[in-house]
Amino acid sequence: MILFGNILYALAKIVELADGLLTIYKYILIAAALITWVNPDPYNPIVSFLYRVTEPLLSRIRRRMPAMGPVDLSPLVAFALIYVVQIVVLNTLYQYLLNYSMILKLR
Repeated sequence: MILFGNILYALAKIVELADGLLTIYKYILIAAALITWVNPDPYNPIVSFLYRVTEPLLSRIRRRMPAMGPVDLSPLVAFALIYVVQIVVLNTLYQYLLNYSMILKLR
């Protein structure tokens, strides 16, 4: 049973890593949203990186949102979706895996 407990513990750590990666992505989304307030150089490597990383998600959200004129609310929607995934899915899965791994280790 200890082996299965350790496997579940390793899976819990992978879920924790995914949560951390989503947190980093939230910071990248903030940077991309802030950089749109100025007129950035599109050939700047940082601007290019931010655009390449965030635009696939934001473009999908923009397609499903009604037109709001010059206001782009897609970063806020993406931020909210990431929070929901982190809290509802990843935190629940992490707690379940961690608790069940401890139960198996104690048997």
